[in-house]
Amino acid sequence: MSPELLRLILDATLDTLHMIAVAGGLGTLLGLPLGVFLATSGKGELFAASAVNAVLGVVVNITRSTPFIILVVAIVPFTRLIAGTSIGTSAAIVPLTVAAIPFIARIVEGAIREVDQGLVEAARAMGATPLQIVSKVLIPEALPAIILGLTLAAVSLIGFSAMVGAVGGGGLGDLGIRYGYQRFMPEVMLIVVAVLVVLVQSVQTIGDRLSRHMNKRIRHI
Repeated sequence: MSPELLRLILDATLDTLHMIAVAGGLGTLLGLPLGVFLATSGKGELFAASAVNAVLGVVVNITRSTPFIILVVAIVPFTRLIAGTSIGTSAAIVPLTVAAIPFIARIVEGAIREVDQGLVEAARAMGATPLQIVSKVLIPEALPAIILGLTLAAVSLIGFSAMVGAVGGGGLGDLGIRYGYQRFMPEVMLIVVAVLVVLVQSVQTIGDRLSRHMNKRIRHI
């Protein structure tokens, strides 16, 4: 492997990690409260607002059901508004974040709905406010499942980040297309795939271990 090719692979890997970290962070920052609200705003729930819940549910479902490559193209004007361009690593973060938010929201919603409602009723009986119930009961109890869900989201973002390479998004996907496909260098494509596999395995292993650790802590409390 030539030094130039090694540098390209290293730079592309760092670009991919940057996209995943920023999009995953922003997706969690916005998707976590959205998921909590979706799980607690139904009729008779902590923050009862069934009409708002229904509207947000539809929006989340529409975004989630849109194929990612179509989403990337569909929100190009929004991407240009936010990032100032529609190509490159910074631009790719916008559709990655838009795709991550509803995905993470549904993961969080599902994890919170799995929490034993007896704990919620006990907290209510002790006079806890809805916000206290969310912060002291629901999120801590759902945390292992949320971590596993966020791990799944990160793995999906790795795949999406490779996909945006098809539209000039930078990162490993872009490198594989420009060199592995367009310049007929199959060894580059193989290296890109190998690096992506390592990234996925690393993220999955870290997420699994962190989830098990949090689950043990909850059981000991």
